[in-house]
Amino acid sequence: MNTGSNVATAGGNSKVGVRIIVQIGMLSAIAVVLMLFEVPLPFAPSFYEIDFSEVPVLVGCFVMGPLAGAAIELIKILLNFVINGTMTAGVGEIANFIIGCALCVPAGIIYKKNRTRKGALIGMASGTVLMVAAGCVMNAFVLLPVYAKAFGMPMEALVGMGSAVNSHITSLSTFVIFAVAPFNLLKGVLVSLIVLLIYKKISPVFKMR
Repeated sequence: MNTGSNVATAGGNSKVGVRIIVQIGMLSAIAVVLMLFEVPLPFAPSFYEIDFSEVPVLVGCFVMGPLAGAAIELIKILLNFVINGTMTAGVGEIANFIIGCALCVPAGIIYKKNRTRKGALIGMASGTVLMVAAGCVMNAFVLLPVYAKAFGMPMEALVGMGSAVNSHITSLSTFVIFAVAPFNLLKGVLVSLIVLLIYKKISPVFKMR
């Protein structure tokens, strides 16, 4: 029996497990902080503001895999829920979790199978497309109706807020086409670009023993 080897392996696995937990916690904390810094957009109502909290989530997907990235996204949403509360009884948070994972998890899956620059680019492009699709569906059928109810206003009033900044918005469908889709496309592209620029520089930090 190679008891010494088994103990060493168990100890190594334990250290790896602790390191992953610490990294998930660290990236989740960074994501929560980044959620506080939002940038308004000229083509969408004021309640659509871009933040870059998906950057640490996507980094986590690349470093530790898609499940770890999903965990970071979930912890980020839960911490923000605890800190800032909710006006949608948690529905908005669930939708945001799905939309965030639509970007990061597919990118992590593809990069895990092909750990090259090309694999990262294909993964982020695929994730961005899925994020746009998920964002459009969730906003049209979940988020916008829930927000309208939460603020006690008819859907037409939300559409009117969109029309005030973008004359192309005249209905729910055009709201999704001219505000929601460009919003998620821009966010996916910017998050992907930032990760592409910083990942190789910061990834050695996550591999330190």
